[in-house]
Amino acid sequence: MNREEKSAAIQEIAAQIEGAEAIFAVDYRGISVSQAAELRSKLREADANFRVVKNRLTKIAADQVGEQRLAELLVGPTALTFVRGDTAQAAKAITTFNKEHEVLTYKGGFMDATSLDEEAFKSIARLPSRDVLNAQFAGVVASPLTGLVRGLGSLIQGLALQLGQIAEQGLVSGEPPAAAPAEAAPAKEAPAAEAAPAEEEKADEAPAAEAEAEAPVEEAPAEEAQPEAEAADQTDKDSNDEEG
Repeated sequence: MNREEKSAAIQEIAAQIEGAEAIFAVDYRGISVSQAAELRSKLREADANFRVVKNRLTKIAADQVGEQRLAELLVGPTALTFVRGDTAQAAKAITTFNKEHEVLTYKGGFMDATSLDEEAFKSIARLPSRDVLNAQFAGVVASPLTGLVRGLGSLIQGLALQLGQIAEQGLVSGEPPAAAPAEAAPAKEAPAAEAAPAEEEKADEAPAAEAEAEAPVEEAPAEEAQPEAEAADQTDKDSNDEEG
């Protein structure tokens, strides 16, 4: 490998390190070409790349992008898995492959700012894939929305049935149900109309009562005038007697 090829390899590895969400380092001794191709195919489904690297060139590339954690893993034969997609699916692919062939030894790795030892790597491999998690999350989110939509649908359906029943009652009776309260209003005014004649009768009876109260006052002079007339007649009679 000449200088230009080494420089190109360093730039390529640096770009892969910088673009990876997670990196797994394994000792690949004992893996065959066909087995490596099988593993690459499975990792490709998780948007991950399996690459056998030269430790010295990889350290230079790691220094260029400021990834110091990778240097301690670059001891002995090393193959790196650069994960850009589903980290859990990539870890599961490596674990499943190694159960079948037992040719890989996990060295270490990291995911974002978290370093992953062998136990953490196996724990990630046991997680559901991203597609499964997305489906489960979508189901959890959609469940309340589905209940809400069903509830609103039932409410609207019930309201439509009630309106239909009200409309049918209006057609049978010939009158809209809303007009019933308006027709009952005149009945409240009937007592006021009946009370008016009673007040007029009281008003007519009041002058009659006053007239009866004044009648004895006008008859009183007639009773007093009668004794005076009788006295005048007696006086005239006495005068006639004296003359005779």
